[in-house]
Amino acid sequence: MTSTTTEDYQRTDGSTLRLTFAEPDGALRGGLVVLHEGDGVTDGVLLLVKSLAGEGWLTVTPHIESGEQLTQRDLLDATDRTLDWLTERGVDADLRGVVGFDLGGTAALVVASHRKFGAAVSVGGQAVAELPKLLEIAGRVTSPWLGMYGDAGDEAGEAEVEQLRQAAASAKVATNVVRYPGANHRFDADPSAAEDAWQRTLDWFDAHLR
Repeated sequence: MTSTTTEDYQRTDGSTLRLTFAEPDGALRGGLVVLHEGDGVTDGVLLLVKSLAGEGWLTVTPHIESGEQLTQRDLLDATDRTLDWLTERGVDADLRGVVGFDLGGTAALVVASHRKFGAAVSVGGQAVAELPKLLEIAGRVTSPWLGMYGDAGDEAGEAEVEQLRQAAASAKVATNVVRYPGANHRFDADPSAAEDAWQRTLDWFDAHLR
């Protein structure tokens, strides 16, 4: 499998951001930003980065400080710097996507409502208590957005996912919201749901990043 590289990316203003990325072996199809979960750049995040690179995407994850002190400004600044990095490597704006799972899934939706990507994907990470805030965000997405959620534990149930689907449908871009009954926020207890979510992710990027 493709290996990853970690570097400190320095901008002209002197600021730096640690990035971990993987490059495809063959032709470059575009670039994907992976927003990591609350635990940081874990083995699961690295596997996702390498797997997406194996599909032909230059894939990069910014190391974002997590915890209660993380602000929307921090998230958007880190995303903007990562986009600069992709631009320097020749990835056009319409060939850039963003994807996140767990906390990163919520982050991907926030970013997709404030920045223009060719496509965005959120995988899980939505607790019922957070749903009202996401209902406001979903209707404002400016990037084609796919959201996939399990309903086990504190994840959104059928009614909540339907609310999110309706909110997203009011956006001016393509959206799709999928619920996986019985799956948790990581999809690790349901291999069939995980496989389906992975294929939907690839299909979404295939359809919109071209």
